[in-house]
Amino acid sequence: MTSSFSKRVKDIIKKIPTGKVATYGQIATYAGNPRASRQVAWILHSSSGKDNLPWHRVINSKGRISLPHNGGYEMQKGLLEEEGILFDKNDRINFDRYLWQIFEE
Repeated sequence: MTSSFSKRVKDIIKKIPTGKVATYGQIATYAGNPRASRQVAWILHSSSGKDNLPWHRVINSKGRISLPHNGGYEMQKGLLEEEGILFDKNDRINFDRYLWQIFEE
């Protein structure tokens, strides 16, 4: 059985539009627990495949991909670039341009 927090997290992640990103902490806050960013990461890790979540659109609060190089980083970056998201020379994503806000809908 899925907890209500997990369900809210998954529902929020599914709403992140193509060409936008959200942070782990932002999702946790929207789901009702601002201190649960690690739980959001765990939910993504355990549920992305079976729930068809756009996992690649979730990044850390510094505007960077959290996955290690040769451990998913390149795949996530490639998927984001395919959606038109640009990275600066330090591999950061510009939040002013690409950060999704749930109230944009």
